[in-house]
Amino acid sequence: MNRLSIDVTCEVEWPLPPPHGDAQAFVERVLEAAAERIGVQGEVSVLFVDDDAIHELNRTYRQVDRPTDVLSFPMNEGEALADPDDVEPMLGDIVVSVDRAREQAEAYGHSLEREVAFLLVHGFLHLNGYDHEDEAGEREMFGLQEEILQGIGLARS
Repeated sequence: MNRLSIDVTCEVEWPLPPPHGDAQAFVERVLEAAAERIGVQGEVSVLFVDDDAIHELNRTYRQVDRPTDVLSFPMNEGEALADPDDVEPMLGDIVVSVDRAREQAEAYGHSLEREVAFLLVHGFLHLNGYDHEDEAGEREMFGLQEEILQGIGLARS
């Protein structure tokens, strides 16, 4: 049973080759693992863009005048998370820069597949109230990210 309803839009060419050539299937695999691990369900929208588009979003919504790798727009920011008995609460939107993912995969020496998955999980955890504003939060969030990625075979190389 799927825990999530996921809408995937690519404003740029999907960057992963076969067997990951289907954006919807890849995103579902990654985010379903994350949802299962933290025990949530709901609706998520994922948008893949270039650096120019994410730069504009970052400037508009965060007042940060530069591109970034991933942005999350939680629907319940600052409020209690949705009731788990709701059929499909809207969790929010995740925006990933494919340009930034490519650069970071090369810089960190791992696959583009792992970097895109990392950014998806990172954004998803933000949608669900996780943050890395302090050392304890960072340890928890980054530990969860690694656990989820290892669980789908994308451990750090």
